[in-house]
This record gives sequence, structure tokens and C-alpha cells, in this order.
Amino acid sequence: MIDLRLLREDPDRVRASQRARGEDVDLVDALLSADERRRSSGLRFDELRSEQKALGKLIPKAAGDEKAELLKKAGELAAAVKAANADQDDADEETKRLLLRLGNLVHADVPVGGEEDFVVLETHGTIRDFAAEGFEPKDHLELGEALGAIDVERGAKVSGSRFYYLTGVGALLELALVNAAIAQATEAGFTPMLTPALVRPRAMEGTGFLGQAAENVYHLEKDDYYLVGTSEVPLAAYHMDEIVDADKLPLRYAGFSPCFRREAGTYGKDTRGIFRVHQFDKVEMFSYVDPEDAENEHKRLLDWEKQWLTGLELPFQVIDVASADLGASASRKYDCEAWIPTQGKYRELTSASNCDSFQARRLSVRMREEHDGKKTVKPLATLNGTLCAVPRTIVALLENHQLADGSVRVPEVLRPYLGGREILEPLTK
Repeated sequence: MIDLRLLREDPDRVRASQRARGEDVDLVDALLSADERRRSSGLRFDELRSEQKALGKLIPKAAGDEKAELLKKAGELAAAVKAANADQDDADEETKRLLLRLGNLVHADVPVGGEEDFVVLETHGTIRDFAAEGFEPKDHLELGEALGAIDVERGAKVSGSRFYYLTGVGALLELALVNAAIAQATEAGFTPMLTPALVRPRAMEGTGFLGQAAENVYHLEKDDYYLVGTSEVPLAAYHMDEIVDADKLPLRYAGFSPCFRREAGTYGKDTRGIFRVHQFDKVEMFSYVDPEDAENEHKRLLDWEKQWLTGLELPFQVIDVASADLGASASRKYDCEAWIPTQGKYRELTSASNCDSFQARRLSVRMREEHDGKKTVKPLATLNGTLCAVPRTIVALLENHQLADGSVRVPEVLRPYLGGREILEPLTK
């Protein structure tokens, strides 16, 4: 959530952010009104309680009619205090409810617009000219089936559409990707983490996934648990309700977890193969930092993603995601999109988001710092970056590194994790 003081001092900035997101601008005025009611009801409660305490000191000293009058007034004050307390609680609840609906403030440099209004910042690698090589590229599913690596038919039989099996060399390829990604993250100073796939409502709400993203979240109503769509959620909640000493920052974690997404609203999109699926594994980077270092950490996360994709020898571009395509928690997001030959376009493989103190405020994760002998506590900043979303990475690897005979070249960075294999060969040529 955003800082209420900022809302009071600069509501126009918050309105502009909501407008850029394509979200409800009237929410800002409703929140300002609720906050004013919250503060005024709090003052009223404090005044009545002070009066009640003062009266309580007079009653033991009074007698006769005076005491009867004071007791009568005490009863009236007790009722007024109770009503003021209820009004304060209502105002607090309303303010909190509206505040949770408000997205993070959009960074001033973010391009304004929708999904197609991103700005390309960088382009890396060379797109292969398959025509010059004398053959038509196959898509990842045709390649994967020939390699004995992907089985979507049995995935659909067992679980329905958008499910799949990785078999044989496909399973080995996932394990190689995960191990290579964790190795890179560990070398960069991240602590490897295996995280829960089920979280309580507060963890999901605190990271901002029960607002605009709620339609894509799986909820187990009987137990009131949520299946995570990314290990960002349990990693963000890892230090929930804690105070971290500033000298321990940054804290960096690399989480590996299964991820579950309903993919609501994507009917008819990417139905072939394993590009858009309901369950997948992912390695996610997550950082807790001083808010003053958040923008630099954002660039560092992006650099680690670029290092990863460059090591996989994939052509890719980096985009600055437009305002209306940001998640609720992100003030700015960079995506790395790999070239997919059979689609003839770049598609998202990784993303890096700066959430500033938005998630930390919701989850009550704070930092303690000391200046001139005086200790202060404030919300810290959180950032996340996908290092390897496995199925999409497999899609890009198979298509970009395929050879004319249907085999697939293994990038050097993965070979130590595949027993030294340089080529993945079809089961039958």
C-alpha cells in the first residue's frame, strides 16, 4: 500500500498514477474522505476518553446530588465513548479496505498506455535466418514430441487443457535449467530457497495478488489457502511482521517453486504446446533493500536476467512495460522477451519489478537504521525478478537451437547439468 501521508500531501500524483494504470481515479477521493473520517473519529474518541478519565477522578470525591449527577454523566460518557470507538473502528476498516484497492504509484519514467505501448530499451543476440540455412523451423511441440520430451496429450487426458508432462530428456532439461539458474543466483549472492506452494490469505493479499490479479489465482475454499502463481508471494511474506537491521540489507533470495495460474481471460491464446499453462516451475529472484537503493537493485536484477538469457544464447529484447500493463504492486517493470522463430515475434520470458515499499507496508516488513545515535524504523523496499520460468524457456531453447534433422543443440551453460550432452537427438530420426 502507499503512504497515507503522501496521499494527503499530493493527491494529484496519486490520481495521475491511477489514471495511467487505467484504474478508478474516484478511489483517491473516496480514500481521502475515509482517511479524514478516520482521523477525526480518532480525535473525537481521544477527547471523550480524556473527559471520561477526568470525570472518573471526580466521582470518588463527590457526595449526594453532585455524585448522582456525575454518575449520570459518566454513564452518558461511557455510551459516547463506545459509539466513538465503533465509529473509529469503522473508519479504520473503510480506510484499509480502500487503501488495499489502490495500486502502487507508477514511476515517472514508465511509458503511459496499455499492453502494446511498451518501449524497447535494448536488443541482444542475432535472430537466425532459417531460410538461409535451408529449412523451415519446427515449433517447440513438434520438436519436443520427437525428442520424447513433451507430452501434452496425456497431460490433457489426466488434468485437462494447458497441462503437460515433461518426459525423458524434457524432464532432464528442466532439472538442468533449474540447477543452472540456482547456480548463477547463488554465485551472485542469493540464498537458495524452496518455498511453500500454499499460502494464507494475508500473504497473497499482502503481495497484491488479490486485486486485479485475483481472477488468475487458485483458491482452496475449504481450507482458505491460495496456490501461489510465483514464489514472489512466500518470499515477500518470509519476513512478514519483522524488523530487519539496515546493516543486514540487502537480503536476496532465489526461490524455486511450482506455480499455478488460472490463465483467465486468455481463452484461445497460446493453446498449442507449453507456452501458456496452468502449472509450471520457476526460479525467482527476490530482494529486500533500503528504499534509497531500490532503483539500483532493479537494474541489477535486470542485469542478472540478461546474463542468464545471454548464457542460454537466446536472442531477446528488453522492454519498459507500459503503465496499464503493470501489476498492482509494481511501480516499474522490465520484461526480457525472447525471439520465438515459429511465432515470428518476441515473447516474455523474464520480468523484473520494483515494488518500492508497497508490499512491505502491507506485510509490515520494516528496517531499523541508526543516525547520530538515534534509531528509526521505516518500511523497506521489495523487488522481484524471474530468472527462469521453465516451460517458456524450454520453448525458446528448442526453437532457437534446433537443427535441420530435428535435433537440438544444447547451449554450453547447460551442458554440465546434462551430463555433457551437446545435442538432444530425436528418438527416431
